[in-house]
Order: sequence, then C-alpha cells, then structure tokens
Amino acid sequence: MSFKLFLASTIAAQAVLCAAPTFAASLDDLVAAAKKEGKLTTIALPHDWCGYGAVIEGFKAKYGLEVNELNPDAGSGDEIEAIKANKGNTGDQAPDVIDVGLSFGPSAKAEGLLQPYKVSTWDTIPETAKDAEGYWYGDYYGVMSLGINKDLVKDSPADWADLMKPELANAVALAGDPRASSQAISAVFAAGLSAAGGDVAKAGEAGLGFFKDVVAKGNFVPVIGKSASLAQGTTPIIAAWDYNLLSWRDTLAGNPPIDVVVPKTGVVAGVYVQAISAYAPHPNAAKLWMEYLYSDEGQLGWLKGYCHPIRFNDLAKNGKVPQELLDKLPPAEAYASAVFPTLDEQAAYKETITKNWDSVVGADVK
Repeated sequence: MSFKLFLASTIAAQAVLCAAPTFAASLDDLVAAAKKEGKLTTIALPHDWCGYGAVIEGFKAKYGLEVNELNPDAGSGDEIEAIKANKGNTGDQAPDVIDVGLSFGPSAKAEGLLQPYKVSTWDTIPETAKDAEGYWYGDYYGVMSLGINKDLVKDSPADWADLMKPELANAVALAGDPRASSQAISAVFAAGLSAAGGDVAKAGEAGLGFFKDVVAKGNFVPVIGKSASLAQGTTPIIAAWDYNLLSWRDTLAGNPPIDVVVPKTGVVAGVYVQAISAYAPHPNAAKLWMEYLYSDEGQLGWLKGYCHPIRFNDLAKNGKVPQELLDKLPPAEAYASAVFPTLDEQAAYKETITKNWDSVVGADVK
C-alpha cells in the first residue's frame, strides 16, 4: 500500500471542515510574541532521534529562544501524561509541544489536550496526513528495523524469527517500554506481524507470544535500548526505527561497527505527529516551533536524521532535497513491502500490547 493511500484510508474518517481559521499570523508578529515568552518547553526529543539535536540548535540560533528539554527518553504515553499532570502549571514541567505516535494525536484531541494551529506551509502537508482542524499533523515516518553490534553478533539476523537463535542469549532489546512507547509497541507489532504471516488482526497477540518466547529462550534484555547500550554491548541487538539506528551508526563511526537490517517480513512503517498542548505556557513559542519544523529548513533537518519528513514529496518535486542527502538514505527496495497500519488497527494492537505485556511476557522493561 502506498503512503498516500494508507493515510487516506486511516484518517479520512476523521476529516471535518474547518470551523474557524487557525492559520499563522504574520511571522514577524509571531516571532515578537514568542520572544516575549522567551522559552519553549519540549519533551521526549533525544538529540540522536531524527536529527533533533541539530534541529533544536537551529531553532535556538534562528530565534534566540531558550529551549527547556524535558525527559528526552520519554515515550508517547509519557508525553500525554505530562500534559494531563501539568494542566494548571505554568512552570518548567509543563510541555508546550509534543511529538507522538500517530494514534496518540486523535486520542489527545478527543481528550481536549491539544490546541489547533496551522503552519504557513499547511497546504504542502498532504491532506490525509493532518487533522482538518489543525489539532495535529504528521511530521515524519520510518520503518521498524534491527540495529546490530557487529563486534558481538557476527551473523546479523535477517528476520524477526532469527531473534530466537540460541547464540543470541541476552542480546535482544526494545528501544522503549512497550506499555508506553510507540516505538516499542510498533516493534512488538512488527514481530507479531511476521509471526502471524502478515495478518494484522492477529499481530498484536502474536507479538506478545513472540516476545514471551524470546524471554523464555533467555534472549531478551529487559533494558530500554539506546545507542550507548548498543555500543557497550549490554543490548547487542535493538529493535528501533530505521532513522534512530542509522543515526546511531553514524555517531558511533565504526566503534563498534553497526549493521542496520530491515527485516524480510513484518516490515512496519510508523508515522509520528506534532501538536501543541492546550495548556502550553508558551503558546507563541510553540507556534513558532511548528513554523520552524515545517519550513524547508526544519524538514531537511529531519531528513538529515534519516527521517522521511511529511513534506518530502513537495520538497523533492521542487528540487529542494540535496543529492547528498538522497544518497545516504537506505535503498527503496528495503521499504517495498512496508505496512502502514490504519488508526483503527493501531488502536487495537496498542490496547492488546500495552494491557497484556505484563501478564503474557512478564518482562519489566526499564
């Protein structure tokens, strides 16, 4: 299924006509208002995730605002809880903006946790990749892959089933807590999709069963995998988004050598979305952040971090993507069989995995 068709099928049911304009006012006025606030508070943005380190520095340099970064290693569920816990808090613990898995956007809107805003490049964001009223909008997407420390794992697993091999004792980790992290939930789903022969409806339960077996074989490491643990060898294999693993590979620069493998089956693509908290202490800074992220500069910043930005087709059509960036991306054939789960499918397997991880798998990931 194409990305365009996937998004059309998943979000069309939610599309409604805009009741009131929420577009950006004068950028100069917005910059002035944001500078009066003086600060932006983000959450769950590791610097090696999607090129965010350089993106944040670019924003700070361009507008001279302080960026208060909360809990870089938090998951999507943690971001939503942070908004809920700080509804009346105008201090540094209240996030202004969030970057969450696709399914969290509509649910956060339904709970009244978001405020609408349409960036000046709104029309170049695919219609089916955004909430019609501007409460949330797709930012980038990637494919679930395996990152392998080649100093410790000589034969890279080619597919999910290979993670069961006895030589991979104490080797396999997730890049998040599957009870709260979209990235980890997607990894469990992807493994289940492979185990279930491509049956999306059965993949949630199959993923739990798969990791139950990985634990039983002694291959699972109940630690949240990061670039440091991959390099140190405490988590020699990590299931994570391709853009994270490729970024870690580049940062480690061969010490140790890292192999990034898109599995042969159970190839799952994931879309993330941006949104502004309904209780943002710095609403103008939040809007300016969105303007920056959805500008050509911000979009190319994500691409440098190996994420496919949501405006990629528009940028490519207008010749705005440097060839050296295109040359660093994985070959297209690795993504040919990628599955983009619908919102309903995501909601179903998310509930299955988050609610049953403890009882089925029993691995307390920390």
